[in-house]
Amino acid sequence: MFRASTTRIAAVAAGLVAAGGVAQGDSHGITIGYAGGFTGYLAPYDQPSLNGVQLALDQINAAGGIMGMPVEIVVKDTRSDTAQAAVVAQELIDEGVVAMIVSCDVDPAVASGVMAQAAEIPSASSCASTPTLPAAVGPYMFSNYTADNLQGAVLAEYARGQGYENAYILLSRDTPYTEKLPEYFGEAFEAMGGTVVAVGEYTMGQQDFSAEVTNIGGLDPSPDVIQTSAYEPDFPAFIKQLRAAGIDTPVLGSDGIDSPTTFALGDVAEGVVFSNAGFASPGSALEAFEMAYEEKYGMPNDTVFTATGYDLMMVIAAAIEAAGSTDGPAIRDAWDNLENVQVATGSITYKDQNRVPVRVVALNQVSGGERVHVGDFSPDSSMIPAP
Repeated sequence: MFRASTTRIAAVAAGLVAAGGVAQGDSHGITIGYAGGFTGYLAPYDQPSLNGVQLALDQINAAGGIMGMPVEIVVKDTRSDTAQAAVVAQELIDEGVVAMIVSCDVDPAVASGVMAQAAEIPSASSCASTPTLPAAVGPYMFSNYTADNLQGAVLAEYARGQGYENAYILLSRDTPYTEKLPEYFGEAFEAMGGTVVAVGEYTMGQQDFSAEVTNIGGLDPSPDVIQTSAYEPDFPAFIKQLRAAGIDTPVLGSDGIDSPTTFALGDVAEGVVFSNAGFASPGSALEAFEMAYEEKYGMPNDTVFTATGYDLMMVIAAAIEAAGSTDGPAIRDAWDNLENVQVATGSITYKDQNRVPVRVVALNQVSGGERVHVGDFSPDSSMIPAP
């Protein structure tokens, strides 16, 4: 049952589209590049993504490769540095990659993506979720993860469904992710009849949240819910200080806190609800992925970013197969027209989406140090804030 399930994911995902035409690339193999932050602040996100990519490559090559050719990945560490992201992207281009995976944060993703764009090589981040990322780079840049405005709308829908009337938003203007996602939440929350009573700001890397916690404690009316897209190390510092002050207001987070650190926080993180790309329900493709991951790496998977890395490699395989070529413009055009590609987290559609895919959003809750599924959500398009 296990092997049949995991093999089915690979066969369906890599074989959704038939190859058309003759490959124009190296007849000995296909090379994909990964310019990721495997050290530095992006390591908790890019390293799991790489693990998922490598699992996908195992399955693709075991099934005969792409267009009958073996696939390899060349990995270069950006050290989570934007300038280095451009340097290593050029190195990958010089090594002949036909597609490029870039970092999970917008700034280094743009830096790498601009280099790939100039070389007419399609690129995508496995988990950067800023919906304006593809437009910021150009027609060769794609998104893979659930967009911030979609996550914000789902979190707002959930909050209103819980009867929350008043919300406090905590954001940082240091990155589009930490700024825009809470703003998207606020816009959707108010469109659904709620009120944002205050907006607090922090600086990334800040470890003293006493001023923000004091402000929250003094609000009138008191917020029914707090929403933030803060992640490590900021989110742990904030939630610890919030709870230490005796404030037990429910907290809504986003995919950036889907990490072992959050689940190791103990009682202070209990009840936190966050959005991400999927949940391994019994019998799902994501459950089969989790089993395959444990077999390959000898340990259970503990973050959805492995699955979205896997997803992206399967999407790249589908695009190359659809193009029937390793020529960059052909892959780009095929990628832009993919529909219902079956991947670990469900399915992905790019056709008519301006290179930002349609996905279902999962909500999960921290309970006893474990991830508990709240549900899967697809909000009405009229409730999703414009990027």
